[in-house]
Amino acid sequence: MDHPRGWSWQDRAEGSIPRGTALDPNVDPIPGITAFPTAYLPSRMLIAEEPDDENGAYDRDVKVLKDSARSFGWQLDVEADDLLRTGRASEMLPGIAGLHRAHLTTPVELGEGVSPVAPDAWRVLQRARRLTESSMPRASLEHVLAIDPVGLNPFTRTNPFTRTNPFTRTNPVRGAGAVGSDDYLEPGRGGRQPIMWIGAGPVRGANLRKGRRAVVAILDTGCGIHEWLPDTIVTHRVELDGIAIGLTGDDDPELYPDLYGQLDGEIDAVAGHGTFIAGIIRQTAPDADILAVRVAGSLGVVDESTFLEALAAVIELQRRFVHGIDGGRPIDVLNLSLGYYHETPTDSLFSLTLYDLLRAARELGIIVVCSAGNDAIDRPSFPASLWAWPGADNGLAPDGAVPLVSVGALNPSGRSVALFSNVGPWVCGYAPGTAVVSTTPAFTGGAQAATRDDIGNLPRETVDPDDYRGGFAAWSGTSFAAPYVAGRIAAVLASAVPSGGAAPTSAAKKAVDAVLKALPPEAPFD
Repeated sequence: MDHPRGWSWQDRAEGSIPRGTALDPNVDPIPGITAFPTAYLPSRMLIAEEPDDENGAYDRDVKVLKDSARSFGWQLDVEADDLLRTGRASEMLPGIAGLHRAHLTTPVELGEGVSPVAPDAWRVLQRARRLTESSMPRASLEHVLAIDPVGLNPFTRTNPFTRTNPFTRTNPVRGAGAVGSDDYLEPGRGGRQPIMWIGAGPVRGANLRKGRRAVVAILDTGCGIHEWLPDTIVTHRVELDGIAIGLTGDDDPELYPDLYGQLDGEIDAVAGHGTFIAGIIRQTAPDADILAVRVAGSLGVVDESTFLEALAAVIELQRRFVHGIDGGRPIDVLNLSLGYYHETPTDSLFSLTLYDLLRAARELGIIVVCSAGNDAIDRPSFPASLWAWPGADNGLAPDGAVPLVSVGALNPSGRSVALFSNVGPWVCGYAPGTAVVSTTPAFTGGAQAATRDDIGNLPRETVDPDDYRGGFAAWSGTSFAAPYVAGRIAAVLASAVPSGGAAPTSAAKKAVDAVLKALPPEAPFD
């Protein structure tokens, strides 16, 4: 397979190193603050700066954080650029706090007999809280989000290099195979596998005489090449002020299926994920336009700052469109098939930057649809739980904006929730998310058909388990339940979308209610 020019084995080896560290809540505990495990970047932090900081709170926060880092022998340096406005117009998203990335390093000269200790943002944050006797909501860890079809969360899986060799596993024909949520990993039971599509493709209606087409934005791994997803329907490079939004490097998981993993011969865990989601939108809303923004690579992990920067730029496109400012683009539905778990998810203990951005999006008329996650638990995930759900302990109050919709997954029968799906009162509804069929780039991997027996010039073999050159696959995850709902909402909303602005809030809410009401089964947590 040809790899991107300049993409060497060194790049591939570095990319195979898991991003992030698992937080140990028992490290530097503080009375009154209960922390839970999460994944974060230990050498980085995020610091919010309020737009009207007349009292110098930001400067004081930075000083306390620098003092806290110095007490461990580390150095904290803050980037001057505002991540949510870098390279953009200064008036971008007014009212939203700025955001700065901070780096923790170990000075080269530590003194005789002093051993360097790797920086840890959690310890710095906790010490700053002790010094100020405050939760310091303006400073936070930089979390690692996961693009997560079922079974692929890198922080809950065994390292793939220590897994049982597939040739020494029990043959599924002679044994029960996997049990529990892992059952969905098996091809034929929900795991990713090639599928042959023999039906007609989605039919796109004629150009509209009035109004415009509904637009669905997808922040994911991008979108690859497929006959269902031409440039007339999918915008593969979304720009703001002439600058591409999201990641644009050669390590594109929608073009190159095996960028990471030495000698494994396998297609990367989430290669084709964004194309699969775009295909679901295409099936459920054939008349909609799609904006595909890449925020993740083939390992399926997203740095929080990268995600927030792309999210802010996408929202700014809608703000400019709604207010008639040059350079805007309409966005009616935003699909986020990703998430993470916050270590302190209760009121006043987490940064509100992500919530504020999503609220700004919803106030501008963008319906936000999020996947609930695939860890088979009821722990609220972000951003799916960032709304005032019944019994919520996040301190968020109901607002009059268009909804945020969190979606869990159903089994193929449509009569039971998938065992892998996260559940809870913060999940708005459950949609098809198991063994879903959709589009995939024409990937082929290192696995071979199990048996081959040619006759003359006629090649004969069993199914090649990672040959996706037919263009379609079956896959499972709440990642795919969310775009089902997002597409349905876009299809219902289409008749209410005006040419010069967002759909009325009342129409958006009615569209969401109509789609959720049609989902089987009845929500088990009502």
